[in-house]
Amino acid sequence: MAWSLVKKSVCDLCLIRTSSSLVHLAPIYIQPDMIPLRGKEFSIYNCRKVLLSHVFCKKPLNFHIRYLCNSVTPRTLCWVGPSHDILLKSLEIYLSKHQMDEAWEAYTAFKKLYGFPDDHLLSRLITELSYTREPKWLQRACDIILRLPKKMSNSLQFDQLYNLSLSLARAQMPISVSMILRMMIEKDNIPPANLLGPLILHMVKKEKGTYLASNILIQICELFQHSGSNRSTRKPDTTIFNLVLDSCSRYNLSFKGQQIIELMSQMGLVGDAYTIITIARIHAVNCQRDELKKFKNCVDQVAGYLGPHYFQFYDNLMSLHFKFNDKDSVSKLIFDMISLSGTPKGPHKPFLIPLGSPNLKKGLKIQVLPRLLPENSLVKTEIYEGFVTHKNKRLVFTNKTLAKLVVGYKRAGRISELSKFLLRIQEKTRSDTNIKDSSADVIDACIHVGWLETAHDILDDFEQAGKLPNSDSYASLLTAYYEGNKHREAESLLKQIKKMGITISDDMSKPTGYSKRSDLVTCLIQEMKKGDINCSVYEFNSSIYFFMKAEMTEDALKTYKSMQRMNIYPNVATYMYMIMGYSSLEMYRDITFLWGDIKRSFDAGNLKMNVELYEVLILNFLKGGYFERVMEIIGCMKKDGIYADRWLYKSEFLKFHKDLYRNLKVSNGRTEAQSRRVEHVKAFRKWAGID
Repeated sequence: MAWSLVKKSVCDLCLIRTSSSLVHLAPIYIQPDMIPLRGKEFSIYNCRKVLLSHVFCKKPLNFHIRYLCNSVTPRTLCWVGPSHDILLKSLEIYLSKHQMDEAWEAYTAFKKLYGFPDDHLLSRLITELSYTREPKWLQRACDIILRLPKKMSNSLQFDQLYNLSLSLARAQMPISVSMILRMMIEKDNIPPANLLGPLILHMVKKEKGTYLASNILIQICELFQHSGSNRSTRKPDTTIFNLVLDSCSRYNLSFKGQQIIELMSQMGLVGDAYTIITIARIHAVNCQRDELKKFKNCVDQVAGYLGPHYFQFYDNLMSLHFKFNDKDSVSKLIFDMISLSGTPKGPHKPFLIPLGSPNLKKGLKIQVLPRLLPENSLVKTEIYEGFVTHKNKRLVFTNKTLAKLVVGYKRAGRISELSKFLLRIQEKTRSDTNIKDSSADVIDACIHVGWLETAHDILDDFEQAGKLPNSDSYASLLTAYYEGNKHREAESLLKQIKKMGITISDDMSKPTGYSKRSDLVTCLIQEMKKGDINCSVYEFNSSIYFFMKAEMTEDALKTYKSMQRMNIYPNVATYMYMIMGYSSLEMYRDITFLWGDIKRSFDAGNLKMNVELYEVLILNFLKGGYFERVMEIIGCMKKDGIYADRWLYKSEFLKFHKDLYRNLKVSNGRTEAQSRRVEHVKAFRKWAGID
C-alpha cells in the first residue's frame, strides 16, 4: 500500500511538472520516516523534498523508482493534504528552529504560489528576521513589510515594527529605519519619547542618518501641530531635540538644525544646558552672531559655576567675534568671562529668548533653563581647546585667542588698544592669582617674530601708565636690536632702561623666554599665515536674514544685489536665507531666478552645494509646480553623489499635486509646453515610486 502511494506521488508530481498551469502540488504528504535504500537509509521526507524542489525550479525530474527497495515492508505513511499546508508547516518548523535560510526558502516558495501566509505566521517570520544581526535578513524583513497590501500592513503590531526599526538602527541602516518609522507615523503609531530616543541615538551616528532623523523629527512635530494632539507621552522631548541638534552641528546640517530650533519653540519645550550649547554651535556654523548674543545674559548667570559645560558657549561666541573681525567685542568678552561669579544668579524659571528680531510680530521665542544640566543626558559635551577653555574652576582664554587678537590689532595699526587690553589683564592678576599676566608673553612673542617696533610701543605704553613689565622683556628687545644691527634703536632703548633704573645683565645674554619658542609664538606664526579676515559676506548675510524674517523682501534683494556689485560671492547661507524668505511668501517664481544664479556660481567654482540647499530648492519647486527644475536638481544630486530623500519629496508632491496628469499622456498635451510639463511630472512620479 505504502509503495503504491510513493509511485502515485511520483506520477502526480511528474504530471504537474508537465502541466501548463501549476495550480497546486500533488495531494500527498509522506511523513518523515526511514526505509532502506540499497543498504543505506533513505528518507522519504528527503525524497519528497527533492521532488518538490524539482517542481518549484521546473527542472527535469531525475528520480529512478527502481532504486527503492520493495523487499522491505514499508511503514505506514500519513496522508496530510495539499502543498499549501506542507509549505506552511515547513515554514513553521524552520522558524521554531531559527533556521533562517530554510525558512526563507519555504516563505519565498509559498509566496510565489499562494501569496502572503496568514498574519500569525507572517508576524513570526518578521519577528525572527528582526532579531538577527545580519543586515541581509533585516533588509528582507523591511522589504516584506513595505510590500504588504494595506489591509495586511494594518494588522502589524506596534512592537513588531518598533523592534525591527531598532534593529535596523543598530545595524546602521538609516534609510530602512526611516521607511519603517514613517510607516508607523502615517498609521499614527508614533513611538513615545522613551522609545524614540534610542532610535534617534543610533541614527544620528552617521551623516545620512542625521539628515533622515531630522526630517522624521520635523514630520512628527508637524503632525502634532496640525492634529492638535495632546498625547504628551508621544511628543518628542528635549533630549530627542538635543540629540538631533548636536548631530546637525557635527555634520554641518546647520540650517536643518535652525529649522529644528524653531520647531522646538513651536512645540513649547524647555531647553536645558545641552540645548544652549548645541544652539551655540549651530549659530556659529551659520555665522549668526546676533542670534547667539541673545543667549549670553542667561548663560552669564550660571557659567561661573557651570564653566566645564559652558566654556563651549563662550568659545563659539568668541569665534563669531573673530569672523566679524570685531576685536573690541573679543576683549570685552574676555573681561566678562574673568568677572563671572561662582554663585548662580537670576531666577529659576526659564528664560524666553527671541528667535529672529525681538521686534518682529511673527517672531518666535524659545524657553531655556541654563542651570538645568541633566546627569543622564544622551548628549555629551566634548572637551577641546579652542578659543576658550576651563582651568582651575575658571573660564580662561587660550593662546590661540591671544595670538589672533594681537595679529588683529597689529594689522589694524591699533597697538595702543592692545596695550590697554594687556594693562587691564595685569590689573586683574593683582586681585586674582588664577589669572595669568600675558603682557610679558606678548612682548616676547612679538620680539621672536621680528615685530620689534610693536614690542617697543607696548613697553612705552606700559611705562606711560606707570606699569613696568618684567625687566627680561627689555633685555630681550635690546638683544634683538643688537643682533639685527639696529644700533641706534638699541642705544635709545639702553638710555631708556637706565633712566627707569632697570637692571639687566651686562653680557646681554638672551633670557630663556626669548631663546625658547613658546606656544604663543607658534600660535602667532600660524595666525600670521592666514592673511586678512574678510567679514563682508557674514555682515551681508546677517542683513538678508533679518530682512527676510521681517518679510522685507525688497530690502533683502537690494542687499543681495549689492553683494554681486561688490564682487562678494554669496555662500550657501546667502541663498538659504533668500529662498526661505521667498518661500514664506510663496514667491516661487523668484526662487527660479535664484536657481540660475546658484548654477552660475557653482559652475564658476564660487559655491559648494550641499544637501540642505538642494532640498529647500526641490521642496519649493514642487510647491510651485516647476517640475522641470525639480528633475534638473535631482539629476545634479545624483551627479554629485548626494542622497535624495525620496519619501520626503513624494509626500510633498502628493500633498499638492496628487492627481496631476495621472492619466494624461505626453502626446495628449494641448501645447508643446504642456507636453514637456507632462513629461517631467511623469518622470518625477516614476522616480519617486508613485506610479
